[in-house]
Amino acid sequence: MVRHIASNAITLLIVLMLMLGGVIAWGAAQMKVAGEFSEDAVFVVAAGDRLKAVSERLEAQGLISNGRIFRIAARYGGDDRKLKFGEYKVPAHASMKDILGLVTSGRALAYQVTVPEGLTSWQIVQLLNVELLLSGEITDIPPEGWLAPDTYSISKGDSRQSVLTRMADAQRKILSEAWSLRAEGLPLNTPEEALTLASIIEKETGLVAERKLVASVFINRLNRGMRLQTDPTVVYGITMGKGPLGRGLRASELRGKTDYNTYLIDGLPPTPIANPGKASIEAALNPEDSKFVFFVADGTGGHAFAQTIDEHNKNVRAWRKIEAEKKAGASGD
Repeated sequence: MVRHIASNAITLLIVLMLMLGGVIAWGAAQMKVAGEFSEDAVFVVAAGDRLKAVSERLEAQGLISNGRIFRIAARYGGDDRKLKFGEYKVPAHASMKDILGLVTSGRALAYQVTVPEGLTSWQIVQLLNVELLLSGEITDIPPEGWLAPDTYSISKGDSRQSVLTRMADAQRKILSEAWSLRAEGLPLNTPEEALTLASIIEKETGLVAERKLVASVFINRLNRGMRLQTDPTVVYGITMGKGPLGRGLRASELRGKTDYNTYLIDGLPPTPIANPGKASIEAALNPEDSKFVFFVADGTGGHAFAQTIDEHNKNVRAWRKIEAEKKAGASGD
């Protein structure tokens, strides 16, 4: 009797194991079946999404045939805790196995956000706040100068703060490397001073080939104890970086006392006036070897440089003539 019961129990156990094996094999086969959707689709895994919510949305969108099988397979393979948030392109006819691999891979659709050189931190925050692909709100304006302008890859749902963090990390690295390779004898005592000078260079010229020459003018003036006398610092003292001035400087503003008016203060202003790019930082720390202490626009997008006030005044007269001719031409149109 006991032997008969034991035999039946073993038989039942074998049957159950075969059935279980069959179910597992069937489930595994289902995971490999091509999906019925005929066009590529986009699926979003939101930050904090759990496996159940993801599987239910995939099933609702017609991208998987059975959410329960999908969840069991994910848990069986240890993928239930590997979901990566982001926006994913799901190829037409992708199997449930393919889709599980996709949403745990982190290979989300990549987009780009470009931050130009010379924007203030306030302007960068405004730029990121209107980028609809990003999430979250930026409440604090980062310190001026400490964000690296560049083109950054982003995924839908990335936080705006995470982009700022990447920019700050990049700027610290750029400045640290440039500081370690700086020329000898510069009148710059700290990396922060170098960043401030770089921001002025950034605002003074948009020509990469000219930046080291512009840098040499400011370095020469600092070495001689001359005031920098640069308009962008005056503008910053008026706007404090909250957008462009939108007009030319008035004579009264050039005489107006602010911490940033380099016509009135000695040396550098207290902080950067914008976020400089890598080229301007490198120019500040490795300027051209020149004796120039003046420059003015030359009408071509660049500048005319001078060693003496007489040379500079001649260049200024030439520039004013160009401006007058432009105005006369505009009025005659």
